[in-house]
Amino acid sequence: MPLFRRHRTDEPEPEMAPDASGTPAPAPTEPPPAPAAAVHVRGLTKRFGHFTAVDNIDLDVRRGEIFGFLGPNGSGKTTTIRMLCGVIAPTDGEATVLGFDAVGQAEDIRRSIGYMSQRFSLFEDLTVEENLKFYAGVYGIADERYEQRRAYILEMAGLQGREGELTANLSVGWKQRLALGCATIHEPELLFLDEPTSGVDPTARKRFWELLYDLAESGITLFVTTHYMDEAARCSRVAFIYEGSIVTEGTPDTLRTTLVNDTIFEVTTGDVDAAIEALTASPAIAEAYLSGAALHVNVGTRIDGPEVIASTLTTAGLEALSTRVVTPTLEDVFVHLVNRERASSVPGQ
Repeated sequence: MPLFRRHRTDEPEPEMAPDASGTPAPAPTEPPPAPAAAVHVRGLTKRFGHFTAVDNIDLDVRRGEIFGFLGPNGSGKTTTIRMLCGVIAPTDGEATVLGFDAVGQAEDIRRSIGYMSQRFSLFEDLTVEENLKFYAGVYGIADERYEQRRAYILEMAGLQGREGELTANLSVGWKQRLALGCATIHEPELLFLDEPTSGVDPTARKRFWELLYDLAESGITLFVTTHYMDEAARCSRVAFIYEGSIVTEGTPDTLRTTLVNDTIFEVTTGDVDAAIEALTASPAIAEAYLSGAALHVNVGTRIDGPEVIASTLTTAGLEALSTRVVTPTLEDVFVHLVNRERASSVPGQ
């Protein structure tokens, strides 16, 4: 979505665009020569009083890639994006976005990027057409160009013939695609997407990612936060942030090698909650957790995994209905990383 909001009935987000009245902001200044990275960050830090939300992070997002930014709720993802969008100033460090300084040239950044969040921030009391016209006006899009972008967005979103329909009457999937259209109506070079598929059904999520691939192929750089590991696996590279610090970064395939020496079992049992409690209490088990609808058990480098799992469950009055080795997923990697970081923060560990 474009980077601002007008009055909504839900909780407001910080404004991320110029004048919410719809008056176009001044044209951006001439950018410096295009850098190799769309986003360049060094030592970026944000403190709120005594709380450090983002702690001295470094990252680079290459032009044209889909960069996944992952982490638990409260880990610093949205705060980082707000600094990169020029909405809040960092406490320390530096960041450039499309060659613009995140502090001194924040207005230029906001005019050059797109932004979309899980709330979509469409105006539900406006029609599809009115939403498109409003955002086109904010970005100062000329009439001829608007007609071209309008035709593309309506086709992309599958909303031809529904231009006069109130946005409030659209399904979540339709709203999502319309919001993506509004976020890219000015053809930005870089698009920030902050958990844009939260609450969207699997079919709509799949369709949405097909649209993101189309945008990436057209040369747009995508910076995506998500809590869906299947989406993270679609990214060119991912970085994992935990309690304000980046703990790992790389391609999805590279990150899976984090668990190359560990054995992960998928276990079915009659009482998953009780099984997790029993398994996590066992010193012979490295990790046990839900992965989708399945129970995953990491036995580390042990070669007697099935026997250990069966014995632990039997002692707890439970039974392993099936046990099979599975290839580690990104979800397994990130559960492992969270557990590792939590253990390292405990005194004496």
